[in-house]
Amino acid sequence: MPSVAVKVYSLFFKLLLKHKLQHRSQMEDAESPFGVTSRPEESTAPANPSFGPDGVATKDIHIDPLTALAIRIFLPDPSLHRGGARPRWSPDLDRRNSYGGSPATPSHDHGRRSSYDGAGSAHENGNGADAAATAAGNYRGYLPSVMDARRRTDRSKKLPIIIQFHGGGFIAGSNTSAANDFFCRRMAKLCDAVVIAVGYRLAPESRYPAAFDDGLKVLNWLGKQAKLVECKLSMGTARGGEIGEVTRSQIVDTFGASTVEPWLAAHGDPSRCVLLGVSCGANIADFVARKAVEAGKLIEPVKVVAQVLMYPFFVGSVPTHSEIKLANSYFYDKSLCLLAWKLFLPEDEFSLDHPAANPLVPGRGPPLKCMPPTLTVVAEHDWMRDRAIAYSEELRKVNVDAPVLEYKDAVHEFATLDMLLKTPQAQACAEDIAIWVKKYISIRGHEFSY
Repeated sequence: MPSVAVKVYSLFFKLLLKHKLQHRSQMEDAESPFGVTSRPEESTAPANPSFGPDGVATKDIHIDPLTALAIRIFLPDPSLHRGGARPRWSPDLDRRNSYGGSPATPSHDHGRRSSYDGAGSAHENGNGADAAATAAGNYRGYLPSVMDARRRTDRSKKLPIIIQFHGGGFIAGSNTSAANDFFCRRMAKLCDAVVIAVGYRLAPESRYPAAFDDGLKVLNWLGKQAKLVECKLSMGTARGGEIGEVTRSQIVDTFGASTVEPWLAAHGDPSRCVLLGVSCGANIADFVARKAVEAGKLIEPVKVVAQVLMYPFFVGSVPTHSEIKLANSYFYDKSLCLLAWKLFLPEDEFSLDHPAANPLVPGRGPPLKCMPPTLTVVAEHDWMRDRAIAYSEELRKVNVDAPVLEYKDAVHEFATLDMLLKTPQAQACAEDIAIWVKKYISIRGHEFSY
């Protein structure tokens, strides 16, 4: 069972969440096309474009002038040679019990989670130092040098990209919150990957499909960035200029000027893209994965190689066993979540079997056999767990690699909630995710096996 501290904190959390939801539901004329991506009462972590003690630099970018959609990029220091090092395993906290799939590290009887159907990272050679200030003299963050970019024109020397969608029931949370910032830094270091945290528009100011559209916009923006870099490199070669000059690059055509994002240009490999969704963010990630499958080669060079669904926010009109037994579970109980769905879905579209809510409704294309490998993380005391497991089972029936990691004594958002972020179980979950993800983002010959 969860600790007494978690139980007490859960009571206060639900009271505060209920008050917020009721307040949002009473707002008149709240809808706004531009939208909001954070709430004033939430603590935020400022962006730091220089590599700090943890070796991760961050920057915020507003990518859509017509909406509030923004992203935060997390870049692990490219000068640190990681070489796909194994996570630090604690002899007294072995968390894995494997059922089926490839051989795994031997585990003790006191494993912290169960794995259903258990089926290295590229490294950088850059200097990692902060570049000189720009011509304006007001930027003191990291900028890739020309020589750094030249070395990285070969994709094998670039980092994979993880697109992360935060939780919060569609009505709260932020990509720049202190908790989400900590989690994304952790994943960037463990996976040795560039993490793009998406600040999608929140409800009720922006109801469905705003948040889902924002997720797709980020994927398309990433593809545009990759094409801009290829165009810039081609122009540089044709003109005999400096290949890889990406620190202040713009591509100008009859439609205006498009700026090349230097961190992604120098370090990002969009052909190894992973979607990671937390709670309601998992619903967005699954939607974006489906759209990526439908788009096919239209989004090249972006390729979604896998997705991670952490305790997804799935519901349905026919209740599962966990939805009945755990309806009054910790932090996010069923009544609060249903109120969040009412705030998110348009009134004339509200249904627990809405395609955004229930992944198992018929006609929700594309065919499941076309979906990318999908890792699902569930908690023992989460009322939404059974439907997430059922979705994973349907994926496995059509031969999609779709293991489930179930964590004992865990609650919804046990690995991402501010109070629980630094617990051993949260660290264990992040390491387990990194192990699985590296199977799909590692360069051939450097696979990370377990």
